[in-house]
Amino acid sequence: MNLSGLDQFFALCAAVGGALFVVQLFLQFVVGHDSDGLDADFDGDVDADFDDGGHDGADKSFKLLSLQGMTAFFMMFGLVGLALHRQSLTTEPVAVAGGTLAGLGTTWIMGRLFNFMKGMQSSGTMKMSDAIGREGSVYLGIPEGGTGKVQVSVSGHLSTFDAISDNKSAIETGSAVRVVRVVNEHVLVVEPV
Repeated sequence: MNLSGLDQFFALCAAVGGALFVVQLFLQFVVGHDSDGLDADFDGDVDADFDDGGHDGADKSFKLLSLQGMTAFFMMFGLVGLALHRQSLTTEPVAVAGGTLAGLGTTWIMGRLFNFMKGMQSSGTMKMSDAIGREGSVYLGIPEGGTGKVQVSVSGHLSTFDAISDNKSAIETGSAVRVVRVVNEHVLVVEPV
C-alpha cells in the first residue's frame, strides 16, 4: 500500500488520536476519574504541584482544548480525511476540510454528551433548608425545652433529624409537626400541626 505524504499524515493523526482515545477510556473506566490534578515530587530541591488549570466554574469532565478533545479531533480528522482522500479521490483541500469538520463535529458532540451526563448527576447533599415548611411526625418525643427526633421527607427521602419545639412545649411521639426553621445547621424547629 503506497501512501502519499498527506495520507501518511492522516493515518498518523488517526493512529495517535485513536490510541490515546482508547488509553483514556481504559483509564477512565478501570482506574477511575477522581483525581483533580497531577502531583509530582522530584529528587533534590524541586517540588512541583501541577493543577488542571481550569477556570472557576469550568466543567472538569470535558474541555474542548483538553487531551480528550484533542484526541477525539485528531482521531476523526485522520480517519475521515484519509477516507475522503483515498476512497473518494477528492482533492487535498477537500479532504483536509472534511477531516477538520469531522474532527470539530466529533469534539462538539462529545462536549455536549459530557455536559448532558454531568447535568444528570446530583450532589447527593441534602440541604436542611429544604425541610422548611414540610410536615412530618415526631419519632422520639420532644421534651419541654429539650431535643427529640422527627421524621420528615426531604428531597424524596424520609430522614430523621434532631428537633426542638418552636414554643418550647413538649410534643409527644407520633404527633404531626411542621418544620418552621433550622438552627445550628442541623436542628429543626417544629410546631404541632
